[in-house]
Amino acid sequence: MSIILGLLTLVLLFIVILQISKASDLIKTLRFGDRQEESFGNNAIFLSVIGFGILIFSIVTCFTYADTLLPRSASEQGEWIQWLIDITLVLTAIVFVVTQALLFWFVYKYHYRKGRKAYFFADNNKLEVAWTVVPAIVLTFLIGFGLQKWFKIFSPTPKDAIVIEVIGKQFAWTIRYTGQDKKLGSRDFTLVNGDNELGINWKDTTSHDDFFADEIVLPVNTPISVNIGALDVIHDFYLPHFRLMMDAVPGIPTHLWFRPIVTTEEMRKIVKDPKFDYVLACNKLCGSGHYNMQKKVRVVSMAEYKKWEREQKSYYSTVVQTAVSDSSAKKSDVAPLASSTVAEMNK
Repeated sequence: MSIILGLLTLVLLFIVILQISKASDLIKTLRFGDRQEESFGNNAIFLSVIGFGILIFSIVTCFTYADTLLPRSASEQGEWIQWLIDITLVLTAIVFVVTQALLFWFVYKYHYRKGRKAYFFADNNKLEVAWTVVPAIVLTFLIGFGLQKWFKIFSPTPKDAIVIEVIGKQFAWTIRYTGQDKKLGSRDFTLVNGDNELGINWKDTTSHDDFFADEIVLPVNTPISVNIGALDVIHDFYLPHFRLMMDAVPGIPTHLWFRPIVTTEEMRKIVKDPKFDYVLACNKLCGSGHYNMQKKVRVVSMAEYKKWEREQKSYYSTVVQTAVSDSSAKKSDVAPLASSTVAEMNK
């Protein structure tokens, strides 16, 4: 009941303020007469000047801070996406500037004057056709090129692509590479436990040469196939400098492939920052530690990549196999002890 009374009070207060405003306008009209018409003109000039000032400020700001935008795309697919972004921005910028300039000009030119009558017409078929057909043609152009790039981006992955797996969890990324066999070992959710959070099937021999990495290292001008997943909530595989993004969804594997075309060293020269690094980020608000969910990405030459790959040790040989050997050793130590205890009891 108190909520209803509160709402009614607000409605009545609004009506009172509205009526006071109307009464004030009427008093001004009766008191000042023609002088109010001058105030209309002054207000129109004021609004037009402020409007054009904001428009000019917006345009100048866009050019002034253009250097703070992302540099050229570091991937082939990203160049296609950036082209679509640029075309869209140019077209919308032209429409924005023209419409806002006309709006602020009309505010001044057609403000109230005594004796002026507005020209009224019920309809204008030519105008209606124009403002329907022109936007339709522009949108068709944008959508057509967008679909063309979409099908290219999500085309079948090249057979020579390097395969990696990226799994998101609160609040980190797990990176798994194939070994020499170029195949990722299979996973099974029934195998998930504290020691095997990805549920990797170690009985699958293709998993024996897989290795985990603390950073993503990619060879330049080589297709990269990325299998994406999540362990808890929805994350997002986001490479801003590559113009790439794909959701990481629990229980639903996602995938994309791309071709890096600018090495880290080359990009450092482009942005004039010797400490620059590409980064993999999460583009979903996945929790309180979302800001910290980053992974360094390095794009290097093929020779550097091969050298780095040879230096990596498979997880199976360094951890799993060692753990199995230690477990077997403990069992073999317990067996003789149990046999000697039985012999003593028999005596």
